[in-house]
Amino acid sequence: MSSRADDTDAVADVGLLTPIAAGTVGERLTSDRAVVDAMVRFESALLRALAQHGIAPTTATGVADAIAATDVDPRTLALAAPVGGAPVLPLIERLRAAAPDDVLPWIHFGATTQDVVDTALMLMAQDVLRQVESDLGRLAVTLADQVRAGRDVPLVARTLTQHAMPTTLGMRIAGWLSGVHDAVDAIRAAPTLPVSLGGPVGTTAAYGPEGPDVVAAVAAELDLAVPVTSWHTRRTPVAAIVHTLLGAGAAGGKIAADVLLMAQSEIGEVREAEGGPSSAMTHKANPAQSVLVASAARELPPLASVIEAAAVAEAERPAGPWHAEWQSLRWLLRLGSAVAERTADLASGLRFDQVAMARNLDQLVASVGADESWVATQTDATRPWIDRVLARHETMYP
Repeated sequence: MSSRADDTDAVADVGLLTPIAAGTVGERLTSDRAVVDAMVRFESALLRALAQHGIAPTTATGVADAIAATDVDPRTLALAAPVGGAPVLPLIERLRAAAPDDVLPWIHFGATTQDVVDTALMLMAQDVLRQVESDLGRLAVTLADQVRAGRDVPLVARTLTQHAMPTTLGMRIAGWLSGVHDAVDAIRAAPTLPVSLGGPVGTTAAYGPEGPDVVAAVAAELDLAVPVTSWHTRRTPVAAIVHTLLGAGAAGGKIAADVLLMAQSEIGEVREAEGGPSSAMTHKANPAQSVLVASAARELPPLASVIEAAAVAEAERPAGPWHAEWQSLRWLLRLGSAVAERTADLASGLRFDQVAMARNLDQLVASVGADESWVATQTDATRPWIDRVLARHETMYP
């Protein structure tokens, strides 16, 4: 039997129960390796800033470069983390082990555990949000093409699961596209995520009057924003991330929900490019990708609620609420990114069945005793709204 120190393969989360994220860019960007690399980047940037401002010796710059290239095993940090309650202490020990004596005291100088973890999570979130915006852009381009192709294709609109009135396929997809636009707008409008460097109680007292300048130097090194003051217990940066991810999740989830309804056997208005097989019923072609997207979109709000609760934090450093954020934020980032990537892939492969749409519309027309002129009157009303959505699209993606 293996010891706890070498059981990485036995306990590694390789995505078995989160197939929507398995193999995605977001999975890689939110891995334990990515978190460790981001923490190392923070320590390297801090040491460089201390040398730049004359706090640490000039030789620290070369050590900062060496730190940036240090390979740190995530599992080793994880196993050592329970002693201090976070993976930062074993990380600092690892980084100091190879440092010369004159630089050793300046590694992590003036920082605290929360600074390292918070900054690492901001770096990770920044990378993920860039990827989400890219995938949503890919999705938006696909949907805009589908809106144009389906703008005059009549379709049954459904309310409370029942046939309601005529609309068009273009109008329905325009709704999808508008939700994607909203999600992209939220990402683009969000402020740049901030560095965290407040020290033990948020005052940067270890740096004396150079405190604000050191913070600014670290922020510049990491391409993060300079905070007005410490945000150890002011969690608005994390809340902003949550807001954007919920928007992306809702946009993808809406598309998946509609595809699941339209793909039902008795409706048959759309199918995925490749239906998922059933283990027991070989005749089935399940809308498996839509199922995964819809599932992940429903997981995001509960995760967000943990982070919202953690925003109520006491004094200068919280005991518990901050720690509760870590995994919830990581999973929000991973699942939100997976929703964006998978929905973009899903949309590009959708196959719409206009024969089925016409059949279902005929049932509606017959049930209300109307004729084709009634359908035309209803569907003509969709055109200006479709034009508005496409105009917004052209503005966002010229």
